[in-house]
Amino acid sequence: MDTDRQRCIMIIAGEASGDLHASKLVLAMKKKIPGSFFCGIGGSAMKEAGVRIVFDASILAAVGVTESFAKMPVILKGMRSVKHLLRDLMPDLLILVDFPDFNLRVAPTAKKLDIPVLYYISPQIWAWRQGRAAKLKNLVDHLAVILPFEEEFYKKYDIPVTFVGHPLVDDPFLHRDNGDWNRASTEFIGLLPGSREREVERHLPVMLDAARMLLDRRPELGFLVSVAHTVERVTIEGIVTRYGKGVPLELVDQGVKTIFEKAALVMATSGTVTLEAAIYGVPEVIIYKVSPVSYWFGKWLVNVKHIGLANLIAGREIIPELIQKAANPKNIAGICNTLMSDQNYRESMKREFINVRKRLGGPGASERVADIAVGLISAGGD
Repeated sequence: MDTDRQRCIMIIAGEASGDLHASKLVLAMKKKIPGSFFCGIGGSAMKEAGVRIVFDASILAAVGVTESFAKMPVILKGMRSVKHLLRDLMPDLLILVDFPDFNLRVAPTAKKLDIPVLYYISPQIWAWRQGRAAKLKNLVDHLAVILPFEEEFYKKYDIPVTFVGHPLVDDPFLHRDNGDWNRASTEFIGLLPGSREREVERHLPVMLDAARMLLDRRPELGFLVSVAHTVERVTIEGIVTRYGKGVPLELVDQGVKTIFEKAALVMATSGTVTLEAAIYGVPEVIIYKVSPVSYWFGKWLVNVKHIGLANLIAGREIIPELIQKAANPKNIAGICNTLMSDQNYRESMKREFINVRKRLGGPGASERVADIAVGLISAGGD
């Protein structure tokens, strides 16, 4: 590889978690290829890592079938922008991070232009629409997967794949003592309503209603509400004003780790954050609500028994999951009360979390992906 020529790498991440993991990858690559130019779609974390953001990821975020339809015009605009940029820049490598409904539509353009494609945090094809695996084989040069069972799945389709471990394991903050629920000071429960506007609108009101029920039995409680950088703070403030009357809470926009440091329990919307809570050893309940149409499609298309990543890795439900109608304030509050009052239940859940964490590999995921990326750039020639 000609080290004298500046390398151009395009990277696309569409959600808060992908933005974070992409930023760590960029920093790792900069050490291996100094002076490289990075551009693409992402959020604040990628921007801070030195990526030139050509399209803000928060504008594209959607969830569910009907929600995706509503955002289709702006999603199509983003795709056009990226495809034009691929043709104009002809980057040495395109790195796709999660965000499959968008990224799988961008990849064909890169392949037509003979631009190497690395997919980091692969599409969850194993969960639904498994027929896409054959298509994926023709769209990417390498998959860097972060869940232990994914490597075996993709190898069945002869797709070049490497299990790199989970990037969350790189975080030094992995051990915390939740303390004793009988302490006299205020106890905090974290509310993690999601990283997309529509997710927050669906989940936060239910969480606040559950919080109010918990206060009836435990008036000493306080609540910490996560504000993802991909969600407008005013959206959450409006929901809190409408549904959070009488609930002692604080909005936290410094990241979920700030909540994990204080909270002994979290209500978490299904997504990467549920695995993050498990890795950090924080007891939780998973909730998920989508539109009736999205849920109907999901029932027919989804091939897995659980929605929580920690449950999928464990192969059974170690974290309670409340979906659609079951995700109501009474059920949420009931599980939270059980977690608060039953120390054996809490400790059992934490032990399961340790086993999950062990299966996610050792530290260094970003470095391993960076090595794969450098290899693809080198193989691409000058």
